[in-house]
Amino acid sequence: MALADLRKCSLSFGFIAFTALSTFGAATTALAEADTTTSIPKDPRIGSLIETLGQTKTPTAVAISPDGTTVAWSVRTHEGTRIHLSDVANPAPSTDKTVGPTLGATDCSSLDPKWSPNGDSLAFVSDCATKTDQSGQDQVFVWSKTTGESKQLTHVVGGIDSLAWSRDGKSIGFLFVENATRSAGALAAMKPWSGVIGEDGVEIQRVGVVQVETGAFAQVTPASLHVYEFSWSPDSKSLAFVAANPPGENNWWVAQLYTEELGSTAPKSILDTTKITGALHGLQIAVPRWSPNGKQIAFIGGLMSDQGATGGDLYLIPATGGEPKDVTTGRAGSVVFLGWAGPEVIAIAEQVGGSSHLAAIDLASGIDIPQASVTFPETIGAGDLEMSVSISHERTIALIRSSFEKAPEVWAGPIHDLKQVTHLNDGLKPAWGKTEDVEWTNDGFKVQGWLLYPANYDPAKSYPLLVSVHGGPSSAVTPRWPGVGYGGVPFSALGYFVFMPNPRGSYGQGEKFTQANIKDFGYGDLRDILAGMDVIEKRLPIDKNREGLTGWSYGGFMTMFGVTQTTRFKAAVAGAGISDWKSYYGENSIDQWMVPFFGKTVYDDAGIYAKSSAIEYIKNVKTPTLVVVGDRDGECPAPQSFEFWHALRAEGVKTQLVVYPNEGHGFRDPAHRRDVLERALNWFETEMPAK
Repeated sequence: MALADLRKCSLSFGFIAFTALSTFGAATTALAEADTTTSIPKDPRIGSLIETLGQTKTPTAVAISPDGTTVAWSVRTHEGTRIHLSDVANPAPSTDKTVGPTLGATDCSSLDPKWSPNGDSLAFVSDCATKTDQSGQDQVFVWSKTTGESKQLTHVVGGIDSLAWSRDGKSIGFLFVENATRSAGALAAMKPWSGVIGEDGVEIQRVGVVQVETGAFAQVTPASLHVYEFSWSPDSKSLAFVAANPPGENNWWVAQLYTEELGSTAPKSILDTTKITGALHGLQIAVPRWSPNGKQIAFIGGLMSDQGATGGDLYLIPATGGEPKDVTTGRAGSVVFLGWAGPEVIAIAEQVGGSSHLAAIDLASGIDIPQASVTFPETIGAGDLEMSVSISHERTIALIRSSFEKAPEVWAGPIHDLKQVTHLNDGLKPAWGKTEDVEWTNDGFKVQGWLLYPANYDPAKSYPLLVSVHGGPSSAVTPRWPGVGYGGVPFSALGYFVFMPNPRGSYGQGEKFTQANIKDFGYGDLRDILAGMDVIEKRLPIDKNREGLTGWSYGGFMTMFGVTQTTRFKAAVAGAGISDWKSYYGENSIDQWMVPFFGKTVYDDAGIYAKSSAIEYIKNVKTPTLVVVGDRDGECPAPQSFEFWHALRAEGVKTQLVVYPNEGHGFRDPAHRRDVLERALNWFETEMPAK
């Protein structure tokens, strides 16, 4: 399960498990609070590295104007998030403009810029209007290019996300959770458990629409459907959206594709994958985009483990419903994002191997247009959906680029002549070693991964190797600059080889590869990883007595499971993992994701869940293992970590459990983000000391 950055295991226990956690919770939370503030063995290199990572200025979103001349971009700093405007032809900090509410507030944020179809206005979200009353409520604003002033459109209470202009420029739609108490989805910390579980306090995300001229606001999709994504029709009279019955955290994996004419109260389901035959049966759908003539809707379909971590094939379906058509059958990549670039052309962003690839597919021939194809050995995105790209009417693009070598910056221009727009991080240099793209074959599959060399590498010396397994499993490692949070890259700065594989089950090699771990969690993917290690060990000076294993979410599961299958690893750190798929099924509130991977529910086939459960093989473990988790993790519930830690302790294996208070699947507290990285680094340094 990928960290994102965004995933799946949820924390909804039965009464017995909940009572046990409540009884144990006070002690463990108190311990965690003490542990995260008291002294642990300090390595001065760690503090220096974390300080360096904390200097990164991170662009959060980009949008290129329809005429391709101006880029709106936002950047997060210690003072908040600001929106800037830069000239594409001659970007320079001295000529940048800043956009935001003219209210005098300074300790607030403005983000998510979106140009109007005619380029005269820029919509954005800001909490600057409410900072003075401490409510911190986001509202939608529109900045006028003519007047240079910003106008507040909404006065709502709730969560706002994913702004999108109607094609006629008269309305702005967005995802809205009325009276939201937390971010939508399972990544944020879950609310404390109380009341009637699954019935009380359910928050439903709908599409809200505000009229630009009058500020009139209405929620336009039914209260009975939780909406995940939406797209305007070309005539601005209808929406296409992916939605499911609430609760939203649980049901994205069975979501349907709907269309709805604005003003109607009866959306039409045009695709339910449980009711069709063929390769898409029972799988997931994402990123709906209406064709320019309004007759078709393009979307991405495939086996996906996490909402927001899209990957699969490109499909077309008539806007009135019907049988979906796979446009990219057999393609050796995973389509992640799409947009119509013409009446018969769809632009896509896809993962190929561990790289990011942009292409444009001519629908008439089914062939990629050569001049629209480019590959980046890095991570790209525009701040919306994963690997999103902002495209102008002039076919120029804007995006954020980040790699292991270069910190994130905004780039814009023609696809083959991009210019660097921002220079936020020019002074930052990687403290870690060089990068290598590694490929190997195993069990008939072509497999790929990334290898970071130790900083100041000397081929005459031997070095430890850390294997860092990504989450998902439907995800992939692409090169990106690390933040102050848990990950493999910082270990390179401390003198480790860091191996980040994309084994079967990952994106980047096509749907057959992504689906190759169905009913086989922990087996084929572990064989792929070990085979990749063999390749690296044969040609590089690896100290085989200093090999470690780590990962978060599905990577945490792979860590827990991996140490039951091999003694090759001398130390391990399992972040937010899953130790027992059988008990996990009953503890989480997002069990819908599991059936496509396991074939049946746990009640229909408990054996297939037991087969991949680390707890079933716990007596095999010899590896010292640190276990870390948030106490309100809505993706991989904390009892899974308790269970694994308890078993290791009972079997006499060195272990430690650290529970972080008020944290969900992705840690938010900067002190906790630093602490978990520091602890892990110290764990490996202690358990795999240099001789």
